[in-house]
Amino acid sequence: MSPRLSFSPSLRISARVLGLLSLVAGPLSLAAAPGLKKIRDVVIYADPQYHCAFPSVVQRPDGELLLAFRRAPNRLLFSEAKNSHVDPNSFLVSVRSRDGGATWTAAPQLLYADAWGGSQDPCLLQLRDGELLCFSYGWSFVRPDGLAKLKQPVFGNLFGSVFNGGFYLRSTDGGRAWSGPFTPPHIAAEVHLDPRGRPIPAYNRGAPVEGRDGRLFWAVAVDETTKPRRTAVHLLVSTDRGATWTYACPVATDPAVMFNETSLVETVKGDLVAFLRTDKLNGDAALARSTDGGKSFGAWQHLKFKAQPLHGLRLRDGRVLLTYGYRVKPLGIRARLLDAECTNAESAPEFVVRDDGATTDLGYSWSVQLDAKRVLVAYYMNLPGGAPPHIAGSILEIE
Repeated sequence: MSPRLSFSPSLRISARVLGLLSLVAGPLSLAAAPGLKKIRDVVIYADPQYHCAFPSVVQRPDGELLLAFRRAPNRLLFSEAKNSHVDPNSFLVSVRSRDGGATWTAAPQLLYADAWGGSQDPCLLQLRDGELLCFSYGWSFVRPDGLAKLKQPVFGNLFGSVFNGGFYLRSTDGGRAWSGPFTPPHIAAEVHLDPRGRPIPAYNRGAPVEGRDGRLFWAVAVDETTKPRRTAVHLLVSTDRGATWTYACPVATDPAVMFNETSLVETVKGDLVAFLRTDKLNGDAALARSTDGGKSFGAWQHLKFKAQPLHGLRLRDGRVLLTYGYRVKPLGIRARLLDAECTNAESAPEFVVRDDGATTDLGYSWSVQLDAKRVLVAYYMNLPGGAPPHIAGSILEIE
């Protein structure tokens, strides 16, 4: 990707232009998979001034789609070498669709801007009564003279960014106004401090779930050690619609494998199934299962296919649509249609949703069921030509 682009910063990439780029890149080679058929791809939001990533989406009770994502400046316009997933000007924004995802509002609404730095990965959870929660986390950017004096250990990334941990927001009007931020509890196993020397609050990228008994379940990532760094996933539970959270149990921890970005599904039978992103496992996925309502999880299962990270959607008929980014060639988005209890996560046929990605800076799928037959899979995507990633989607037919 060139640090100097030929387009004007004010140019808006339209759905039509990106569609043409997709055609130039060649036709999609869709793998056959029983029960899945792709209807079309859509561009949800694209603007060459911004690097856009990490969407989540819900369908409102009136059928409107609400999609949140993280938007940050396209650093190539400043002649920087590349864009990063941490940025002091990364904000949470949202767009809407009233026609089943075919078209979207052109100007994103600001969902949240953190006064202390950049915000990441807005994860929407819609409760049964329509109230919304949005889970996120952030980074503060500390100058060199401050970095040297911070109380250790902190988790640092690029350009002086220091991890703040998680927070969440709440909306009672369909996502037009948000209250918060609210601070989740600190997980005892977490070793890192925030830039002000406080234990960092819980965080995660991935889908929480409202159980059939009304409890909320949230799988959160934890740094259990620093040298070597080892991450694990633990479970928080809320019995008061997210006002407070209680620690429940480990979801997956291992001395040789790192677990992080995790999405939860409650099956028809009532099991909690966690789909886990891993490190030090050759890019493969993992699964963990609780059969006792989140009191404990059994031994994690190595899913021998590439997936970074995963999202599970329980369909109206009870089956589970599993989607994920595919960051080995051909780059893109893939899916599997699982049985109601997710017993065939590894053996279910793999369906190629997209295979036309230009770089590995793509993925983070999140799905929502539109009607009895159709699902929208949202993700962030890049195409050949050098434009920064945009928010895209694919409408699938479920047979």
